[in-house]
Amino acid sequence: MQTRNRFLDDVSQLMTNAMGVAQGARTEAETAMKGLMDRWLADRDFVTREEFDTVRAMAQKAREENEALAARIAALEAGKD
Repeated sequence: MQTRNRFLDDVSQLMTNAMGVAQGARTEAETAMKGLMDRWLADRDFVTREEFDTVRAMAQKAREENEALAARIAALEAGKD
């Protein structure tokens, strides 16, 4: 018959509880850091990837229209001479 050592049971229980507290502290620290980073990024007025892609597409279209208009003006001016 095996006897249980009360001291070792208490130490084991203490270590289990300490690990639970450490895990809770880790989770809380991660949540706090994520909130801090979210606030910091929001204060910097960064744009989302979707907003960036939309503006880039608009700029590309404007550039193409500008080139087409420049070619049209050049053709009209060449016709006047």
